[in-house]
Amino acid sequence: MDLGISLDFGSVYGLWSVSEENKKSRWAWPLGLATGVAGAALVLFRGCWHGKMSWPVRAQGYAYQVCLGCGIKRLFDEKNFQAYGPYRYDLNRLIAWDHAQREKAEPAFPPSEERPAS
Repeated sequence: MDLGISLDFGSVYGLWSVSEENKKSRWAWPLGLATGVAGAALVLFRGCWHGKMSWPVRAQGYAYQVCLGCGIKRLFDEKNFQAYGPYRYDLNRLIAWDHAQREKAEPAFPPSEERPAS
C-alpha cells in the first residue's frame, strides 16, 4: 500500500505501512551494534573491572584473591577479611610489595636508648 502526502512546497513524500515486527527488528540491530562497540571500547581502554574475585587462597604464607575474569591477584587480610594492596599478576611481586610496606612501617633497627650520664 503506497500513501502519499503533499506539502506546501509541491513535493510528494511516500509512506509505506510497516508492521510492528519490522519496526522492532530495525531498531534492534543498531542498538545491539552500538552496545557491542561501546562494550569493546570500554574493555579495550579500561580492561577488567575485577568485579568477581575468588575466595581467599593461601600460598607461601600469604592469603590472596584471584580475579575470575582476568586472573590478576591481590593480597588479602584474613583478620579484617579485606583485600589490600595493588593488583598484580605475579604473586612474588605482591609479596615483595608487602615486605617493603612493612619495612616502611617498622624500621629494621629500633632506636638505641640514650641514658643520662650521672
